Formats: sequence, C-alpha cells, structure tokens
Amino acid sequence: MKHIDTETIKKAQAVMLEMLIEFDKICQKHDLKYWLDSGTLLGAVRHDGFIPWDDDIDISMPVEDYNKFTIIAQNELADGMFLQNKKTDPTFPFDYNKIRSNKATIIEFHEEGKDVDYHQGVFVDIFPMLCIEKTEKNNIFYQDALAASRFFSAKNFDRIDTRLFIANSLEKLHLGWDKKEDSSVIYAAQMPDVAGAFDYEAIFPLKKMKFEGIEFFVPNDCDYYLSTLYSKNYMEIPPKEKQTVHAAKMIIEDSTLN
Repeated sequence: MKHIDTETIKKAQAVMLEMLIEFDKICQKHDLKYWLDSGTLLGAVRHDGFIPWDDDIDISMPVEDYNKFTIIAQNELADGMFLQNKKTDPTFPFDYNKIRSNKATIIEFHEEGKDVDYHQGVFVDIFPMLCIEKTEKNNIFYQDALAASRFFSAKNFDRIDTRLFIANSLEKLHLGWDKKEDSSVIYAAQMPDVAGAFDYEAIFPLKKMKFEGIEFFVPNDCDYYLSTLYSKNYMEIPPKEKQTVHAAKMIIEDSTLN
C-alpha cells in the first residue's frame, strides 16, 4: 500500500479540519445532530485527533438531519467548500454527500489513471443513518441488503434500479427517533462499503470529545461503537501494511498551507 508523505498528509488534514469546523458550525446553527464515525471516531479515541495516516473525515447524521443539511449546505458552506452529490456534481459515482475543498486534491486508488471530471478535493464523508426495530428478521435483511450493495459497488455494476430498491426497502423500516427501546441505528443503503447495527442507547444522548483540540459530538458509548465497527482490539496500532488509506496521490493547492 502506497503512503503519502507525512508533511502532505498533515497539510491535507488541516484542510479537512477546516471543513469539519465549518460543518459543526452549520449543524449547531440549525440544531442538526451528528457524530464522528469510523476512522475519525477511532482517531479521536486513540489519537486525540487524526489517525496519523488518515486521509478523510467520517461523520454520521440521522437521516432527517442529513436531508436538511443537504439543502442548507448548498447556500451556507464557506467559500472554497463544495457539497458534492449526484445533483450538485452529476458524474459523481456515489449515492451520498461529501464536502469537498478547493485547497487540496485527493486522487483515490479507484480513480488512479482514469479521466475523472467530478470534484476531487479532499473530503468529509457524511453518512445518513436510520433507526429500525431490533429484530432478527430486520438484522438479516439489513446485512443481506448491504452485502448486495457492496457486491454491486465492488463489481462496478451500474444497477441503479436494484440499489434504489435496497435503499427504499431499508428506509421503509425507519421508525424515526422517538422509539428508543428495542431499536437499532444502521447506515442507510447509500453507503455500500459500511455496515453496522448499533443499540440506540449506545449513541444517544450524544456527548462531546476533543478532536485535534476542538470538541465535536461522538456516540455516548464510543467503546461499544468502535468494537462493533472494528474489534475489541481497536486501540492497537496496526502494522504499516494494514494502515488503510484512500489516496494514491494528494496535492496541496493552497499556497497559504505551505
């Protein structure tokens, strides 16, 4: 696995932190809930900030707040930031939102050597989350649906009809956020490479944790959340060959970061 040099990673992380601060500001202004997720949450817990080699930021939101943010952000994001989805950037190949920056570029491994015409700024991933009744039937359906979605993504099958069916089927199971008992929080089908079902009470009420010296929202039980996503050994630093990254190449565009 190729690794970007440390200086470039740190400059790119500074750009991503700017985007996270901007995202948090908009969410607090409009009373939108979110929490740090995946590698960003792991970084907050294990490193008090970015995992040293991490090259993106991961955030989750309740689907209703996600939808509100999608509308609000198009007018309120700071200059130099761009809300990316299939409506704002038609050739973007994924079904979820990213915030991109004009200050640094990331060429991901799946883009290397390809003629890409969508925005390739370093990014913040935003995951829409659903709340469903905690039953064995629902859990099996969710795991099967995400497996099918990941399969289509891995094989580059443009099965829009099937992906829409999977997304709509999962959304029909959504309870809203009033039913706290016997419910699970799951990633919506827009996220083909992420799967996990979490107890509602392990996420809410949200709490704050410092990330790069600034407080952001995180799940109420980070240990449970990270153990579910990764393993009980999530605090162990993986060997270099298993330090997963997205970037084949990163370019810092803004001279003020030099």
